[in-house]
Amino acid sequence: MSQYSALGAEPVGLRESRGHRRRRRRAPRVFGFAILALGLIIVSIVGVKLLRGAVARERARTEWTKVMKSSSISSLAGLSLTRVAAGAPVVRVIIPTIRLDEVVVEGLSDKDLWAGPGHMPGTVFPGEPGNSVISAHRDRHFHRLDEVRVGDVLETQTPTMSVRWRVTLRRVVGKDERAIFESSQPTLTLTTCWPTRYVGSAPDRLVLTAEPVSMRERAKASTTVQPSAESH
Repeated sequence: MSQYSALGAEPVGLRESRGHRRRRRRAPRVFGFAILALGLIIVSIVGVKLLRGAVARERARTEWTKVMKSSSISSLAGLSLTRVAAGAPVVRVIIPTIRLDEVVVEGLSDKDLWAGPGHMPGTVFPGEPGNSVISAHRDRHFHRLDEVRVGDVLETQTPTMSVRWRVTLRRVVGKDERAIFESSQPTLTLTTCWPTRYVGSAPDRLVLTAEPVSMRERAKASTTVQPSAESH
């Protein structure tokens, strides 16, 4: 028997104090559960996006392999730039120094960039006279682009030609500054957000410019190695 059973009812102030302590003990648990639930929701959303991106990437690579194996390579050669469908695979880019081997799709929408690097609509295809622009997310396909240095060599393949490029310029510009310029000579520009490991919306852009070292037209009967599925 407690001392309060013998003396009468428990004092009101003591009951209120105990209730207040219980509420204070429950508050951190409720907050913890809320944080955990929010974290699970965020992870689920990101997981779904990653899964959709992986599926879109494999679809683009499969379509690219079909195009390159085709005996007729007129699928892109006879089309004007405005007639290439958004999301269609148009270029393969290979950067040995960072072990990148990706199929580039047409367009720069968020949906396009989940599937692969995007070719900027309205710019030429790599190897044609003019500036060909390819962009990708810094946390996806171009997450190691910051490791590429001036002098590094990369390669692009289209259904009509293969081009080896040497990086001649590396610069960082503000996100609102003009970064893309016209050229009368074949030029390749690769861009991504900068810094590549920045948390939040990156304030700048990394821009790499490359000039052709050699060009080789693709014969209709030539064979092509399928893009590596292990590159990221």
